[in-house]
Amino acid sequence: MTVYVWQLKDQYVDLKQLKTDWYIIAWGAKWLGDPASKVIYRSQQHAKNMENDRVILRELWGLLDKADVVLTQNGAKFDIPKIKARLILQGFRPPRPFKQCDVYRELKKVASFTSHSLEYITHKICRKYKKLTDRKFSGLSLWRACMDGNKAAWAEMRRYNIHDVLSLEEKYMNVRAWLPESATTSYAVEKTSAQCKVCGEKGHMIRRGTATKNKFKYQRWQCQTCGGWATGDRIK
Repeated sequence: MTVYVWQLKDQYVDLKQLKTDWYIIAWGAKWLGDPASKVIYRSQQHAKNMENDRVILRELWGLLDKADVVLTQNGAKFDIPKIKARLILQGFRPPRPFKQCDVYRELKKVASFTSHSLEYITHKICRKYKKLTDRKFSGLSLWRACMDGNKAAWAEMRRYNIHDVLSLEEKYMNVRAWLPESATTSYAVEKTSAQCKVCGEKGHMIRRGTATKNKFKYQRWQCQTCGGWATGDRIK
């Protein structure tokens, strides 16, 4: 946003001080399991009016409309609500309902790391794609440079968007078996004993004890491919 302020110190900014409201200048995404070359990136770099993000929102709406599950890093609190706000303001109808798996939020439920930032986690557990840290433009300077038409800044925006998508995917693949059983997964499973709802592998589930809920016992299963756990049918 561009706002008018009286001084540099921290202060409350009233709506009357708002000159230009926020909008989306770039986004990146891919379908889970697709090769890295299939990352989709769109930006406002060549837009005549950068504040009008309708064109890049149209394709983003299309992806959300096709998705069963959307994987994000803190997206449940930030990205998805922000995207929906822009879609509403640009006159779009709601996409087909989709589920969310906020990897950041779900992992915090089961593990306490020094930091849950994408940079920290990916540098600890990812081998191929770690969040990039070498950058010419830091923080807000990247956005300012892009809005000023700096080609180097736009190249960095593209590079970091794409790498964030790839590093998040690798992070998810590494931790998915640790996420709570209630976490949304990418697979719809009809029979727990036949297919893992975490990784989708079939025929690799073995019995591993029981679980008790509401005084009833249920069969527990563990996938021998990814290690994920699942609770099956009630034991009668």
